[in-house]
Amino acid sequence: MRRPMIGLVPLTDRERESYWMLPGYMKGIEDAGGLPVMLPLTADDGLIRQIAEEMDGFLFTGGQDVSPALYGQERSEHCGECSTERDEMERRLFALVYEKDKPALGICRGIQLINVLMGGTLYQDLPTEHISDIRHRQNPPYDIPCHAVTVLEESPLYKLLKKDVLKVNSYHHQAVRDLADGLEQMAVSEDGLTEAVRVCGKRFIWAVQWHPEFSFCKDEDSRKIFWKFVRSTE
Repeated sequence: MRRPMIGLVPLTDRERESYWMLPGYMKGIEDAGGLPVMLPLTADDGLIRQIAEEMDGFLFTGGQDVSPALYGQERSEHCGECSTERDEMERRLFALVYEKDKPALGICRGIQLINVLMGGTLYQDLPTEHISDIRHRQNPPYDIPCHAVTVLEESPLYKLLKKDVLKVNSYHHQAVRDLADGLEQMAVSEDGLTEAVRVCGKRFIWAVQWHPEFSFCKDEDSRKIFWKFVRSTE
């Protein structure tokens, strides 16, 4: 039986001049019934169009900070390393995913990127721009929950998990600030940050700020999110 092919945007390492993948992204999709495929890092329109046609779904992974230039801001001194190559590839790829109504899941950077590409903005650095007692950047191990989020009752995420509160892991210093038009909030942290969204009117474009790729081995809710994503490609 054919498994749906899920294209994963690669992680990049500038110092080693390489791109790579965390096994949790791959294994989470594989365990949910998909066939994970790490994509090439490219801005070639022809290749990206072929990728958009041939893959059944897409995972927008974590990684470097999204460039503030994409949402019309100057770079803060607290903004981390950005990847022009990833920004450019994902900008072009997401436009085709949206146009073709292909399923997609964003994780960490993925939720930030989708928000920006649809017209929203980000906190460039939470510790200086959104002071809070909530720990959004935990220490290892990363599969242990470190704070709670409230799942909005009318959201598809609530219908999937049937829970109004989730304990989640967290490793980020940027986050959604102004939510883009066309995005619907599905979960919010105790200090008011957007933690999960979906794109309205699309088959399945969801994104979460936490890290199911680290927690899916122990956490049924993380497995359900991967399962729902893979099933949406059928």
